[in-house]
Amino acid sequence: MATNTKQFGKKKACVIGGTGFMASLLIKQLLQKGYVVNTTVRDPDNHKKISHLVALQSLGELNIMGAELTAEKDFDAPIAGCELVFQLATPVNFASEDPESDMIKPAIKGVLNVLKACARAKEVKRVVLTSSAAAVTINELKGTGLVMDESNWSDIEFLNTAKPPTWGYPASKALAEKAAWKFAEENNIDLITVIPTLTTGPSLTPDIPSSVGLATSLITGNDFLINAMKGMQFLSGSISITHVEDICRAHIFLAEKQSASGRYICCAHNTSVPELAKFLSKRYPQYKIPTEFDDCPAKAKLILSSDKLIKEGFSFKYGIEEIYDQTVEYLKTKGALKN
Repeated sequence: MATNTKQFGKKKACVIGGTGFMASLLIKQLLQKGYVVNTTVRDPDNHKKISHLVALQSLGELNIMGAELTAEKDFDAPIAGCELVFQLATPVNFASEDPESDMIKPAIKGVLNVLKACARAKEVKRVVLTSSAAAVTINELKGTGLVMDESNWSDIEFLNTAKPPTWGYPASKALAEKAAWKFAEENNIDLITVIPTLTTGPSLTPDIPSSVGLATSLITGNDFLINAMKGMQFLSGSISITHVEDICRAHIFLAEKQSASGRYICCAHNTSVPELAKFLSKRYPQYKIPTEFDDCPAKAKLILSSDKLIKEGFSFKYGIEEIYDQTVEYLKTKGALKN
């Protein structure tokens, strides 16, 4: 009988979109905290894509279930019996010719499908949606030293009319988050949104995540990604970086904290491409890191403030030094960097 009582006391969480960089580490942290976890993946039969999740099953009870973001009824079974639901899945296609159809519509539909399933499930106490700094910082404001907080939203009208490169992604994140808030209010769902910045650190995934590639482009010397990083600074106003482990810790912290409500920016460090290059060049002189950037503003236009999250009682474990030290070590183990 004892095993039943133990099982009965276990909290259950559902992680939507479990194969990703952030989601797989979130699953690991939940299992380590004693949660039973259901996670959804697009193709549970693709063993290569889910191998890192299968490996996590040694830590506790993890059920890997198939679900397609655009299929509403797919989420009923994974969410059944769960107190907490973490929605991390989002369609990303930077090369898309038609972001409206490829990213924006599916992102909104996906988030609403998950929330509809949460509304049908009786046990769900709180839903945590992963948004993005891209939903907050993109605007035409001029100047420097601007402080962005949870009251700020990216300017959808500007994105739709100016259509800067990769505009579909920030538009999809802002519109999906707004749709989530509207649905949550109308259906009495306790929703929290976490707004992470550029995310790096060691990953459990078989491949190196694209955000890690972007964050380390100055070290690896990938010109395409260095240009993408400059583009990111032009578009969003800063290069704001956070360790993946802190972002996952913040998700669980906010899910469990009774007093938490609304949006929370999760940002450990704000910088610019030229400032970051100088820091990295000094810290890792063995990699020939470029430090001259005539085509990029020396200072960030804005900083993203995590004050609300910190006031709630959260503390970041990793500053910029540890973030990069751990990421460099990780890239070496993946054979993507020489010693």
